[in-house]
Amino acid sequence: MSMNKFGLKVEEGKEGKNGEPSIGPVYRNPIAKNGFPSADPDLSTAWQLFRSAVEKYPGNRMLGWRDFKDGKWGPYNWKTYKEAYEEILQTGSALRAHGIEPGARIGIYGANCPQWIVAMEACSAHSLICVPLYDTLGSGAVDFIIEHAEIDIVFVQDKKVKELLNAECTHAKRLKLIVCFTSLQQEEKDKAVSMNIKPYSWNEFLNMGKENPSEPSPPQPLDICTIMYTSGTSGEPKGVILTHENMTASVTGVDHFMEEFEDKMTVDDVYISFLPLAHILDRMIEEFFFHRGASVGYFHGNINEIQEDMMELKPTFLAGVPRVYEKVHEGVLKALEELNPFRRHMFHVLYNFKLKWMNLGYKQKYASRLADLLAFRKVKNRLGGRIRLIVSGGAPLSTEVEEFLRVTSCGFVLQGYGLTETCGLATIGHPDEMCMLGTVGPPFVFTEVRLEEVPEMGYDPLADPPRGEICVRGRTTFTGYYKNPELTREAIKDGWFHTGDIGEMMPNGVVKVIDRKKNVIKLSQGEYVALEYLEKVYGIAPIVEDIWVYGDSFKSMLIAVVAPHEGNTKKWADKNGHKGSITELCSLQDLNQYVLLELKSAAERNKLRGFENIKGVILEPQPFEFDKELVTATMKKRRERLLKRYKLEIDDLYKRLNAAAKR
Repeated sequence: MSMNKFGLKVEEGKEGKNGEPSIGPVYRNPIAKNGFPSADPDLSTAWQLFRSAVEKYPGNRMLGWRDFKDGKWGPYNWKTYKEAYEEILQTGSALRAHGIEPGARIGIYGANCPQWIVAMEACSAHSLICVPLYDTLGSGAVDFIIEHAEIDIVFVQDKKVKELLNAECTHAKRLKLIVCFTSLQQEEKDKAVSMNIKPYSWNEFLNMGKENPSEPSPPQPLDICTIMYTSGTSGEPKGVILTHENMTASVTGVDHFMEEFEDKMTVDDVYISFLPLAHILDRMIEEFFFHRGASVGYFHGNINEIQEDMMELKPTFLAGVPRVYEKVHEGVLKALEELNPFRRHMFHVLYNFKLKWMNLGYKQKYASRLADLLAFRKVKNRLGGRIRLIVSGGAPLSTEVEEFLRVTSCGFVLQGYGLTETCGLATIGHPDEMCMLGTVGPPFVFTEVRLEEVPEMGYDPLADPPRGEICVRGRTTFTGYYKNPELTREAIKDGWFHTGDIGEMMPNGVVKVIDRKKNVIKLSQGEYVALEYLEKVYGIAPIVEDIWVYGDSFKSMLIAVVAPHEGNTKKWADKNGHKGSITELCSLQDLNQYVLLELKSAAERNKLRGFENIKGVILEPQPFEFDKELVTATMKKRRERLLKRYKLEIDDLYKRLNAAAKR
C-alpha cells in the first residue's frame, strides 16, 4: 500500500497475459485507507435520509419557487421541510388508494419544481420506483421508457401534458392515471378520459390522499430506488438501476468528504436547481441538500434568464456543465472589452497577482482580498453575490475557464467525474488545490478506481504516464441495466464497471479525463453523441459520399468533414450555374451551405436531437478511402489521424461558428 498526496494505491497493477489487457493499480480515497467507512443503519435508504432531515429541520426552508404575477416573476416562495413532508404523505396515500403496490414504476415528466421532489419522495416512502422521463433523449424516448419500464402512472408538468397524450406517444395508452403538477385544461382531461386514463390536478390528488391516509411502506437498502435512463449509442435509451444503498452511499460519502475541510456545509446554504432532475448530478446534489436541512430554489424555467433567478435567490452553491461556465466566462470578457484601457489593464494585473499567490498555495479567499474588493466582487455579484462553491461536471471543463473561475468567482471551484452508473460521483476534486486544475480529483469516498489497457488506442496503465480506460467499483456503482443483461455483462466485468472514458493517473493520485474509448463523446453541455451512428444517418444524404463527424468535449457544437458525391454535386452545379472540377466546386461557399441544408434535412427526417445537428462543414474533394492513412483495412476511420489532418481547418471553423453565435 502506498500513499500519494490525494490517492491511495491499495493494489498493484499487472501485465495482461494470453491476450488479456494490462490493468493498473487500484486507487482509493485516503479517507477509505482501511476500507470503506461503515454505513449508518439508520441512514440506509433514501426515505430514511429524508425522514431524518424532517425530524431535525422541520421549520427550515426546503423548496423554493417563483410565481408569475402581473406580467413578471415574483420573489421566491418557500415550503418548509414539515410542509413538504405532509404533501409527500398525501401524495403517497393517493397512490396507494389507486392500488399502486411497492415495486411499481412511477414516471415523472417535466421541469424541476417542488412537485417533482414531492412525487420522488412519495415513491421512496412507499417502496415505489421513480422513473424520470427525460424528453431531450429524443422524440421517441418518453414513449420507449413508458413501455420499457412498464409505467402505469405519470406525474407531469402542465406544458408536457399534450406531448404525453399525443398520438405519437403510442404507449401512453397503458397509463392508468396522470397527475399534473398544477391543473389540467378541460380539453386535456377529455383527451385523457377518452384514452381510459384518469386525470388529476395536483390539489385534487392531494385531497384524495387526505381522505384516504395510508402509512408509508419503507424500502430496504437493496431495493431499487430509481431507474434512470441515459442515451444509448443507437438512440435507444438504457435504464440504469440504482438502489437505495447506492443513493445513501453517494450522499453520506459527501459527508465524509466535507469533514476534511475548514469550510462546512450549513443549513443556510442555498442551491439553485436548473440542471435536469432527470440527470444524476442534480438529483444527488438535491438529495444531499435535503439531508443537511439546506434549501433548494428552482429556476423559473428559462435558462436564458437564469441570472435573474440567481440575483433573486442569492445561492451559495452552483453546479453546472461546462457550457454554463463558458457563458459566464464569455460574459465577463465581453464586459471587460467595454471598460476603458486602464481599468481593463488593472483587471489583468490583479488577476495575475491573485493567481500567483494561489499557485503558491494560498487559499483563494486569502490570496488577494484587495483584488477581490477592487475587481472580482463584480464577477461574484453576477452570480448572486453569495456563491461559496462552484462544481462542474458532465464533461471536461477547459483549464482556461476553470482557472478564470477559481481566480474571479471568490468561491471554491472544482470538477467532479461520474456517470449515472456511478450514482453521480466516481471522483471529486478538492477546493483550493491548484494542482488539481484540469483534473477531476481522486476517487470518491466509496469508490475504487483503476485504469485498464486499451491497446488499439495505445493507452497503457503500466506506462509513464499511466493511461487507460477508467474502471470503477464500490458502493455507489449501479447493479445493471434494466431488462438488458447482455449490456450489463459488457459494462460490468469482474465486478468493475468499464466507463468507456480514458483517464490518466497523475503522480499525486488524481485522475485526468483525456479521451473516450468508444466513438461516443460528451459535448460541453454534457450530452452524449454517438459519432458512428450520426455518420450512418448523415451518410444517407444524396449529396454525401463520405462523412467524418467531429465533436469536442470542450465545444457545444458538432462539425463534419464531408466528401460530396461527385455526380450529385455536378448536377447541383449545373442547376445553379457553377462550373469546374470537384476540387473547385468544394471551394464554393454556395456548395458549403447546400451541403449543410442537406444534412439538416437528414437530421429532421431521422428525428435527431438539436445537439446532434451539424453546425458547420469542411468540404473534401476525395473520399477518405483514397488515403489509406485515414482508414483501416476494414474501412474504419482513423479518427486521431483525421483530426491531425484537418486540425487547422477545424480550429478555423469553430472560431467562425463562435463568432457568428455571438453576433
